[in-house]
Amino acid sequence: MNPYERYVLPKMIDMACSTGNVMKARASIVPQSVGEVLEIGLGSGLNLAFYDADKVSTIIGVDPAAQMQTLARERAADISIPVEVLAVDVQGIAAETDRFDTIVMTFTLCSIKDPLPALKEMARVLKPNGRLLFCEHGLAPDPTVERWQHRLTPFWKPMAGGCHLDRDIPALIRAGGFVIDDLTAEYLPGPRPMTYVYSGSAHQAV
Repeated sequence: MNPYERYVLPKMIDMACSTGNVMKARASIVPQSVGEVLEIGLGSGLNLAFYDADKVSTIIGVDPAAQMQTLARERAADISIPVEVLAVDVQGIAAETDRFDTIVMTFTLCSIKDPLPALKEMARVLKPNGRLLFCEHGLAPDPTVERWQHRLTPFWKPMAGGCHLDRDIPALIRAGGFVIDDLTAEYLPGPRPMTYVYSGSAHQAV
């Protein structure tokens, strides 16, 4: 890992992902969580303040970026829900099948190197009556914006921790073993290639 990835990138990601409109998007999704929660891409713990302690028993947060753990642990100490922080990717957590009541994934699917195996692993560890809650930026419906997303992604990825601007989020979630129950999509304020956001919930496909 080079110095940019170790010291600069985590701070940039934390700043970019904690702007007002992004935090509002998180706040619309995370409080729906119940029971035992698996958070994919915990990062610096920006979602932790939005969990409802009356509905959530525990949170296990996974993220391959160990350098983000310090801030995540500090934020975890500020809430009353037990939080376990693991510096592994979603395929590295040794969880039993049908374990979690809720899986939360926000602004993470864009940077998972192999999204389909990761989503299939999420489907495996989610209870049959559990929910995947997601809020992700991705492919825009406007042809002009979409073209710019495809053009920019090869240059954007190395600067933004592997982030893809042009992933079709609903299609990936469905291909990963889920049925989408609720879905909203809109542009957040900001550059359009980076700000088309899909939010919603899904359950395991039978």
